[in-house]
Amino acid sequence: MIREELVFGPIHSRRLGSSLGINLLPRTGKLCNFDCIYCECGWNRDGRTTEPLPAVSDLQETLEATLRDCLEKGTGIDSITFSGDGESTLHPCFGEMIDVTLSLRDRFFPEAKVSVLSNATRLGDEKVFQALRKVDNPILKLDAPADAAVALINRPQGSYHVEDVVRNLERFEGDFILQTMFLRSEDFDSSDPAQLASWMDIVRRVSPREIMAYTLDREAPMPGLVKFTVEEMTALLKPLVEEGFNVQIKG
Repeated sequence: MIREELVFGPIHSRRLGSSLGINLLPRTGKLCNFDCIYCECGWNRDGRTTEPLPAVSDLQETLEATLRDCLEKGTGIDSITFSGDGESTLHPCFGEMIDVTLSLRDRFFPEAKVSVLSNATRLGDEKVFQALRKVDNPILKLDAPADAAVALINRPQGSYHVEDVVRNLERFEGDFILQTMFLRSEDFDSSDPAQLASWMDIVRRVSPREIMAYTLDREAPMPGLVKFTVEEMTALLKPLVEEGFNVQIKG
């Protein structure tokens, strides 16, 4: 399964273009409060490590050197993206990491966006929320509209309630990107009419500036998962498109 350095890439992202990645989590393991059945980093149990988290000074030094090198080589960067091996917002210095990244972005690649891929579980922490408000692209996950379905797909570690997440998403006042995985398993189908209708009601409630609908692209830890085609997702999301939502579909 995928393991990343503190700064990696740039790589071509199907959603963000030329993306320079930032991994605030252990290079040799995984740290996440979700244990998604489709995660390209594998199961949490297989990612346990004693390696410490990187310090703010580590990011300052490594990102500055990488950005300078990319600039000198003429390597384009569309997005500096917090992703990596788990949930970036779990890092206790997440806000400071964002500030360092924004400062270096402005210095070396001012046209690049700063993006954060997050499962949205930490939005109740005011420091995390305010840090995400600073970035260009807060990309926040909601794969299912009810706690029972989230338990099947994302397998949260600890307390999780969809309604809590939705209330926190409303605080962005539409200035965020909603990310949703479409898949089929033995226990869940994203195209189930009741599930889909409830998810669409949440979309209308939080009114994101963009919806990223995507499906399986890499090896998943749970066998037997079935990806959706672009055509299937396009048909499923047609009502939202007709209502004027900006829907990006990636197969």
